[in-house]
Amino acid sequence: MRKIFEFLLSRLVIFGFLLFFQVIILLFIVWQLAEAFIYIYIPLLIISGLVVIYIISRRDNPSYKLAWTIPVLIFPIFGGLIYLIFGGKKINLKFRKKIARAYNEAIKVSVQDPEIIKELEKENKHAANQAKYTSKYALSPVYKNTTTEYLSPGEKFFERLLEELEKAEKYIFMEYFIIHEGKMWDDILEVLERKVKEGVDVRMLYDDVGCLRILPYRYDEVLRKKGIKCHVFNRFVPFLSVILNNRDHRKITVIDGHTGFTGGINLADEYINEIVRFGHWKDSSIMLKGEAVWNLTVMFLQMWSYESKTKVDYEKFKPQTKNNECFINDGYVQPYGDSPLDEEIVGENIYLGIITKAKDYVYINTPYLIIDNELITALTLAAKSGVDVRIVTPHIEDKWYAHMLTRSYYPQLIESGVKIYEYTPGFIHSKTVVSDDEVATVGSINFDYRSLYLHFECGVWLYKTKSVLQIKEDYLETLKICTPITLEMAKDVSWLRKIATAVFRVFAPLM
Repeated sequence: MRKIFEFLLSRLVIFGFLLFFQVIILLFIVWQLAEAFIYIYIPLLIISGLVVIYIISRRDNPSYKLAWTIPVLIFPIFGGLIYLIFGGKKINLKFRKKIARAYNEAIKVSVQDPEIIKELEKENKHAANQAKYTSKYALSPVYKNTTTEYLSPGEKFFERLLEELEKAEKYIFMEYFIIHEGKMWDDILEVLERKVKEGVDVRMLYDDVGCLRILPYRYDEVLRKKGIKCHVFNRFVPFLSVILNNRDHRKITVIDGHTGFTGGINLADEYINEIVRFGHWKDSSIMLKGEAVWNLTVMFLQMWSYESKTKVDYEKFKPQTKNNECFINDGYVQPYGDSPLDEEIVGENIYLGIITKAKDYVYINTPYLIIDNELITALTLAAKSGVDVRIVTPHIEDKWYAHMLTRSYYPQLIESGVKIYEYTPGFIHSKTVVSDDEVATVGSINFDYRSLYLHFECGVWLYKTKSVLQIKEDYLETLKICTPITLEMAKDVSWLRKIATAVFRVFAPLM
């Protein structure tokens, strides 16, 4: 009874009720005005018609346009107004300007070394083109002089993270979508508190929605009292706003500018299987040491500048050259960020680049497979062309609707020759793509609309690093405990579920 009472009084429930109440009031007002006054009703219909024309003319993904066009046509009285308020992937102008300022500050410190591109062009023109695109449109140069280590499952990441945190001498930057009190976070926090006492500059960023149900209110103040500088990204407030959709889904740790981690692993006990949620949790991360860590440092400082409302002296955090001289060159390494602020879907374009250029195989891990026409076309065309395309998704879901949508894509993909597997022991949260023993990416970006279009995300593009083969080896070992999905299994769905799935598929870009 106490837990129920605490839940009903939680910030999530209270804020959720306030948001729902605002939606009801908004719809009621619009409906009443339309019913009561013909001179308001007609303009609303005209607005909805013009909105549909506007939606169709936009450069948005066709799936996103369809997801908005249908409700506007079904509810013409208030559908157009709802779109004008919440649609079009709009970002609050103030929000956009503040983040744009923080991003623009970093342009001068994110300069590509042209000699590295020239070297890469001699090895592989396709890989060089991919690196040039990401460097230009994500402000993320490609580097050498960097060593990489693939870490999976989360237990390996946790072990290596603690080891490296203990070595920190100057600063520790951590940016995570989820932090949850428990063994993992408690052990990390203990190290961070000690490092603060040693004079290390420790900074933490976490997403408010990601931690809404699991961290105490104003937990950032708790961390500040411990000497840890902390900010919360895009605080969740009970007021209808499109920026509620734009979350910081990144997972980044930077230590002294020369050691960095990123991937799919948050700071919570299920990620290291200390507690059981949805069976065994399979996740992945990658550790970088060397020059490429600078991109992760810049990503963190951009967000820090935005949230702290202060200008950052980037040069202050750049490691001395001598610190990187000891790192053996391990191929080409390009950490990159993706942002909803621009028209570039960097994460998806990197996925597409790997898939469309594959010669022999593409192996993919993703917790969600809710993809647009571009990715469907790329995957099916690769498979039809003889490329060995394999995708591993969870067998035990964390979100029933996302799992239902994921499975709805199986038949079309399998019919085209794509091999689908489900991770039998539980939930796979890894977001990895590896191809042809040459190229791979590891990061926070799911194969779904929210990651690809609405969230701040990050990843690492890898070319001819030792970690590429580590990712492949881990993938093949994972397949041994996966369930292959046949076409018969994929189509064995009740008619009621098929109807529900069809509806969800239409509105997937808005979910």
